[in-house]
Amino acid sequence: MRTSRTTSRTTSKSRSRHSHEADAVTGPARDKDAPKPVGLPDRAILAGRATRGGEASITLAELKLLAETAGAKVRGQVVQRRGPVRASTFLSKGKVEEIQELAGEESAGLLLIDDDLSPGQQRNLEKETGMRVVDRSALILDIFARRARTREARLQVELAQLEYLLPRLTRMWAHLGRQVGGIGARGPGETQLEVDRRKIRERIARLKRDLEGVVRERRVQRKARKDCFKVSLVGYTNAGKSTLFNALAHAKVYVENQLFATLDPTTRVIASEGKVQLLLTDTVGFIRKLPAHLVASFRATLEEVTEADLLLHIVDATEPDPGAHIEAVNSVLEELGALHCPRLLVFNKIDALHDEITLLGLRARHPGAVFVSAVTREGIPELRAVIAGRFHGDGERR
Repeated sequence: MRTSRTTSRTTSKSRSRHSHEADAVTGPARDKDAPKPVGLPDRAILAGRATRGGEASITLAELKLLAETAGAKVRGQVVQRRGPVRASTFLSKGKVEEIQELAGEESAGLLLIDDDLSPGQQRNLEKETGMRVVDRSALILDIFARRARTREARLQVELAQLEYLLPRLTRMWAHLGRQVGGIGARGPGETQLEVDRRKIRERIARLKRDLEGVVRERRVQRKARKDCFKVSLVGYTNAGKSTLFNALAHAKVYVENQLFATLDPTTRVIASEGKVQLLLTDTVGFIRKLPAHLVASFRATLEEVTEADLLLHIVDATEPDPGAHIEAVNSVLEELGALHCPRLLVFNKIDALHDEITLLGLRARHPGAVFVSAVTREGIPELRAVIAGRFHGDGERR
């Protein structure tokens, strides 16, 4: 077996009734001329490119978690470690052939790419592999769509999905566009394409108007809390933000060991001093290569972060490369214009660290950080004391 490929033949545990294994991952409709997948639609092959060091193994491990969150059964992976990006298929010809071989062995009908593809690359990969191809952005959008529970979350996710879909409509109607041609002839494919584009643009405009109403409502709510000391939890997805939120606020918000378990912000009062209250808010988690459409669509929700008096940046202490997670979160905060907010680094899950040297190394590299376990409550009193110190200091200034 080649080193760039690993195969898992074990059967995944059965999913919950809410996962749709027959259609594990949604995405743009397939090109009608592309071969129908010969493999099972919920069996997936992962593929990506190594850019530096051991990054490929880390990002593909994350892609595997995303795939499993969406209900797919990962059967193997292919990594391209050398050579430039191939303009037509993103991956080299040899790697495409390797994917075909692996998909045949594993009866896989779904190919997940750990990067964003152009519509042309996606179409060409589907034609060459005979598989349904979903890139990283489409996969994350699918997970967000499954997690959306409130009207606000559904509006934001639908807007992001339509923004992603719009430039990909052309390939979906290519089979009709070739039926009629010639000077002065507008083929039915082009006509239908124009109709679909117009409908999607109208829907996007409607969603943006609805979200403007959401933004106004949230701004009114924040105006009513302007005299409060606002603390927001931010961090990489599955870093334990919601568990820590429950520990600090004595709350019972939904907690699950899965990616993007929380989409809607939750706020609780955790302390008060005179007329000033201390508010704690749990927010959606971030991830590497978070789709730009998604960040833009969730701006109404993420504005909670930009107006915080203190950001608790939660980091999973058990991560092999916590620095990469910190960098990814800071990148999103910069995009939101929230880097100016005071931040406190909080390393969570120290109860799962069985190597004392690792913990000592983290403490040495991040001397101003607080180290806690939201499960065992270790370090929680210290964290409360730090937050209270900031709260009282802010109260004196007010």
